[in-house]
Amino acid sequence: MNFFAINEHIYERIARVAIGVALIAYALYSGSLWGWIGIVPLLTGVVGFCPLYRVFGFSTCKLQQKT
Repeated sequence: MNFFAINEHIYERIARVAIGVALIAYALYSGSLWGWIGIVPLLTGVVGFCPLYRVFGFSTCKLQQKT
């Protein structure tokens, strides 16, 4: 089994990237350090892998990958 197999649906990935970019833009605009938490959804959205989904055995991606 591939540990970093994609476990996010494409729509979820798009939403994560959008939220991540918005939070980072907020951090840059306002100077708030909390906005930098946007790196997490941005990276998980780009990669398509959420480590917490893996831990809990959850996946929103219906595509079954070959191992």
